[in-house]
Amino acid sequence: MKQFSYVRVTSSASAIAAISKDKTAMFLAGGTNLVDLMKSGVTSPDRLVDITRLPMADIALTKTGIRIGALAKNTAVAEHAEVIKHFPLLSQALKAGASPQLRNMATVGGNMMQRTRCHYFYDTAMPCNKRQPGSGCGAIGGFNRMHAIFGASEQCIAVHPSDMCVALTALDAVVTVQGPKGERKIPFGDFHRLPGTTPEIDNTLQRGELIMAVDIPYQQELTKTHYLKVRDRASYAFALVSVGAALSVSSNNITDVRLAMGGVAHKPWRLKEAEAFLKGKPATEDNFREAARLTMASAKSQGANEFKLTLAPNSIVEALKLAVANGNN
Repeated sequence: MKQFSYVRVTSSASAIAAISKDKTAMFLAGGTNLVDLMKSGVTSPDRLVDITRLPMADIALTKTGIRIGALAKNTAVAEHAEVIKHFPLLSQALKAGASPQLRNMATVGGNMMQRTRCHYFYDTAMPCNKRQPGSGCGAIGGFNRMHAIFGASEQCIAVHPSDMCVALTALDAVVTVQGPKGERKIPFGDFHRLPGTTPEIDNTLQRGELIMAVDIPYQQELTKTHYLKVRDRASYAFALVSVGAALSVSSNNITDVRLAMGGVAHKPWRLKEAEAFLKGKPATEDNFREAARLTMASAKSQGANEFKLTLAPNSIVEALKLAVANGNN
């Protein structure tokens, strides 16, 4: 591992100032992804700015929803009584992620910032445009079983690994960030990027900006929720396909619905077309299958991941069925 300097800060202003002094500096919180990247030589910052002492771990209800500090631990959020009561989809998604030990260390902000688990990205002997722009994409034409079926480009077909971010996308969360130019708010669906021609850029943060908190608006009617994660093993595995579903159902008619997927794109994938189709329709398997069919219209296999073209729509249908049947369970 490359040598680096380390500084611990006690205010957001000092954190932003510290990272702005060095173009390679990075914020350090739980370190569950960053340290792995440093050990592998994928990331080599000259300075780490430790933000763990900042007062950003609160989880509190507001007049419009709930605010979750960027340093709140994944376990704390998943087990928080108000999250379970008002935003069960988020709790379900968090509990599906990683392992208990990692959830005890990982932070909300760090979860948002984690990078792809593509094998070619982690193997510094292989070409990867995300790790080294212009070097090529080993996954295209290579082993791409885990890779994207939506939103990929000729530069990158990697997928975003987070479960939490799928739920936050579905729930219309908003990210508050602070930087050298002040504070701004980013709709969660706009926080992560598709690869395009610059796959090395994962998100829409500007240099020096620090994630402060995530706000989720109340959605009292969305009482039917389920997070479905399909993976190779039951624990500590990333999703082949995941689906976050939250619905409001009255007299078996869907009055509102939120849907997002993981394991299928460079960012959490919101299913807007399926949502529009389902609103106002009966909660039937036939309608769920039509919504899934509409979703898959733009899907494209990369070869070894062709099975996702069947797995993804089946997972959408299953998640919707379980959400309607089980409510918040």
